Amino acid sequence: MGRCANCGAWNSFVEEVETKEVKNARVTLTGEKTRPVKLGEVESLETPRVKTDMAEFNRVLGGGVVPGSLILIGGDPGIGKSTILLQVSVQLAHIGRVLYVSGEESAQQIKMRAERLGDLEADFYLYAENNMQNVRAEIEKLKPDFLVIDSIQTVMSPEITGVQGSVSQVREVTAELLQIAKTNNIATFIVGHVTKEGSLAGPRMLEHMVDTVLYFEGERQHTFRILRAVKNRFGSTNEIGIFEMQSQGLVEVTNPSEIFLEERLAGATGSAIVVSMEGTRPILVEIQALVTPTVFGNARRTTSGLDFNRVSLIMAVLEKRANLLLQNQDAYLKSAGGVKLDEPAVDLAVALAIVSSYKEKPTPANVAFIGELGLTGEIRRVNRIENRINEAAKLGFKKIYAPKNSLSGLEIPATIEVIGVATLKEVLQKVFG
Repeated sequence: MGRCANCGAWNSFVEEVETKEVKNARVTLTGEKTRPVKLGEVESLETPRVKTDMAEFNRVLGGGVVPGSLILIGGDPGIGKSTILLQVSVQLAHIGRVLYVSGEESAQQIKMRAERLGDLEADFYLYAENNMQNVRAEIEKLKPDFLVIDSIQTVMSPEITGVQGSVSQVREVTAELLQIAKTNNIATFIVGHVTKEGSLAGPRMLEHMVDTVLYFEGERQHTFRILRAVKNRFGSTNEIGIFEMQSQGLVEVTNPSEIFLEERLAGATGSAIVVSMEGTRPILVEIQALVTPTVFGNARRTTSGLDFNRVSLIMAVLEKRANLLLQNQDAYLKSAGGVKLDEPAVDLAVALAIVSSYKEKPTPANVAFIGELGLTGEIRRVNRIENRINEAAKLGFKKIYAPKNSLSGLEIPATIEVIGVATLKEVLQKVFG
């Protein structure tokens, strides 16, 4: 309309843009909207930590639970995600108020599981609900210090179209929980389902929105479970905690190296010990190899807990640089105990296990191996060498083969002999003659 129908004036209409209130706008912990601040004017704060009774859980989080943080835990069905969160919730309920929201189980089902854990007299509230509006109302009423959502795929917001667990629902509910956590300074744990490939179900931005992403790993056939941090804004990533599933719940394993080595056979061929780093923790793991003549035309290569491409590369280096004829041999390799080893420092132990099986000669029982293997047969330096040597010495190992270039300026314990090596041929000559 060019002319006003009321007063008759022309061209008097002015467009006014209605600005909607931005939902989930970033706010400070006091509830105020943020504003640009010079970096030098920002106050440095020590990140407060709330410690649970489980030292392994604290280690993975970087020292304890940070108030106001959003923590996502993923894992296969039945692996123990709800169990570990229930145990942690019972412990945290002695420090502050806990609200445990379950969209999958009834309060009676959770109570049955909690009775195995013992103490039920803490400040612990159960809420079987999957409507986000009701959950928000209860949070405002109870004002908990800790919040658990089990699971994010079962909670839905009625304001958003789409079924439970859809991309839009998961994204919206997570954004709402993020605002609640940051505004009210509530440490929030979210359980996430995983796909059959093992990655977290739902939009990838779910992992970007949260502060910490933990994966709970393990095989149902084994009682051991590994809690691994793959993202942590308050600590180091790739930190792991090891637990054992027992009748009374998950029990932390304080010295995993002893457990991974306790069933090793003395004098067995095709076995070598590696000192692997998982985050800041050194772990001694047995690598086993079985090399047998192939029956079919093409040799088979099978790995469990080790990277398939890395094993193929090591076998090619052994053929070229150590003159071993492996192209007509089937090779089966695994890391004992179900631990996944994916760092370069395991190369030398893998090579020694293959050669041990091929030559039918055992490696010495009290010897460990560390080193990355280059394509020209050289042994390359690895990180945290001192931590690895100390862990091997603590467990009674008498000798360790390590890259020569990594050994300068180290304080080596008197109980262990460290042999610096530069090439694969040199190691094979010293171990097997």
